[in-house]
Amino acid sequence: MTPPPQAGGVPQAGGVPQAPPGVDTATPTPARLYDYFLGGTNNFEADRALAERIRALVPEISDSAWANRAFHQRAARWMAERGIRQFLDLGAGLPTQGNTHELVQQAQPGAHVVYVDNDPMVLGHARSLLAGAHGARFIQADLRDTESVLFNPELRELIDFSEPVGLLITGVMYFVADESDPWGIVARFVAATPAGSYLALSHLTADSKPPRAVQEGQDVYARATENLHFRSRAQVARFFDGLQIVPAYPGADPAVSYVGEWGADDLSLADGDDSRWLYCAVARRP
Repeated sequence: MTPPPQAGGVPQAGGVPQAPPGVDTATPTPARLYDYFLGGTNNFEADRALAERIRALVPEISDSAWANRAFHQRAARWMAERGIRQFLDLGAGLPTQGNTHELVQQAQPGAHVVYVDNDPMVLGHARSLLAGAHGARFIQADLRDTESVLFNPELRELIDFSEPVGLLITGVMYFVADESDPWGIVARFVAATPAGSYLALSHLTADSKPPRAVQEGQDVYARATENLHFRSRAQVARFFDGLQIVPAYPGADPAVSYVGEWGADDLSLADGDDSRWLYCAVARRP
C-alpha cells in the first residue's frame, strides 16, 4: 500500500521537525508513532527508533495503520451519508490527509466535528490545521475522563446531544488498561448520545498473531507514554453491547470484523495480514 502525502505537517526549520512548546521529544507518544507508520513527518528520532523495532517483527505495521485509518474514513463518510451531522473524534491523533471534518462535510455540508486528544503536540498542529475551518474544533482532554470531554464548553458549542452523534473511537482504546474500564468509558460516551447515533470503534488484537511480535509490541510501547493492551474478538465485541451492529459488507453477519473488511470494495484484497491486527465494527444506538 502506498500512502498518500500528508497535509498539515510539522513546521520545518532546515528540514528538522519543530516541536510546539512543552512537548517532550525524547519520549515517544502513540500519536507520533502512528504518524510515523502512516508516513508522516510529525515525529522525532525517539519515535522513529521505537517504531522501527516494531517493524522488524511486524513488517506489515504501516499497512495495518493505513487499514485502520481507511476504516475510520469509510465509517465517518458512511455515517454522514446516512444523515449524521455531528461527530466526536476521540483519540484523534495528528493531522493527516482526509481528516474527519473534510470527509463528512463533503457528504453533509455544515457538519460539525470535535476532535479530542490528550497529546499537546496534537493540540499545536490541530489548531494550525483548523484555523479558518468551519464547524471543526479541537479540545485537549483525556477520553478516560469522560466528564471532562462531554461537558467541555467548547464541545457543547458544536455538539447538540439531543441530536444523533457519530462517535469515532478508532485505534485508541487499546491504550486503556482493563483497570481503567475501557468498556465503561465507551458505554458512557454512547449513553450521552440519543437513539439513532452511531459508534465506530477499532481495536488491536493478538488473536492468531505471533506471540513474539505481540510481546515485542507491548515491550516497545512500555517505553512510550502509553502501554498497549491487546484484546480478543469477544472483548472487542463487548464495546458494542446493547447496540445494533451494521454488517461489514452485504451478506455479512452483524458482527465484529477486521478493519480491512468493513465497507471494502474488494473483499479478496481487503483480507490480509495487515488488516487482521485490528477488529472493528460500526453500530447504531437503538
